[in-house]
Amino acid sequence: MIVPQKAFTFLKKIANNNNRDWFNENKPEFKEIEEEVKEFFNALLLKVQAHDNIERLKMFRIYRDVRFSKNKTPYKTHFGSTYLRSKPNLRGSYYLHIAPGKTFIAVGFWNPEREDLLRIRKEFEMDATEIREILTDKKLKEVWGDLEGEELKTAPKGFDKEHENIDLIRKKQFLFSKHYTDEEVLSPNFINEVNSAFEAIRPYFDYMTEVLTTDVNGVSLID
Repeated sequence: MIVPQKAFTFLKKIANNNNRDWFNENKPEFKEIEEEVKEFFNALLLKVQAHDNIERLKMFRIYRDVRFSKNKTPYKTHFGSTYLRSKPNLRGSYYLHIAPGKTFIAVGFWNPEREDLLRIRKEFEMDATEIREILTDKKLKEVWGDLEGEELKTAPKGFDKEHENIDLIRKKQFLFSKHYTDEEVLSPNFINEVNSAFEAIRPYFDYMTEVLTTDVNGVSLID
């Protein structure tokens, strides 16, 4: 299963003709391409399910929500899908973003709920030994690089700004991303490359799941 070349071609056309009249005229072509991309997303789902428990696959619509955006163009110029791990037993999600010159995958925790964010920070405050071992693991770093995400400029309320783990505590997001060239995306091996990258993040997901399914004393929060 491969990403169709015509997906890139059509997305470039949308970028140059991002208006409703043009899109409506070309909607039959879009629907055909969308279905092929969906087939690719589903094929990747089957591969990920071989090593993880995925609750559902969500393919995002092409239509932009412009209500609160200064950019009023009505259509996205990418295809995106997210693979949600089965909650409450598993935490984290996988994301695939396909766009000409801007394809990437991402994993982790984009917008943790307030309770989850506090729990993560409390864990790092108590002991960050295990997470630092995971983040510096050679295999994980070769695939994903460094932990990314927005962070506070100083310590969160209730935390010591001089704490030895403040670099982790002040984070608001806990993400990894990996980018691909168009040539890589269109190759027959792309689906396997993405799946292998997703599989490589498992130690990180296992750790974060344990943190988010237990209290600070290690007692399970799952009934």
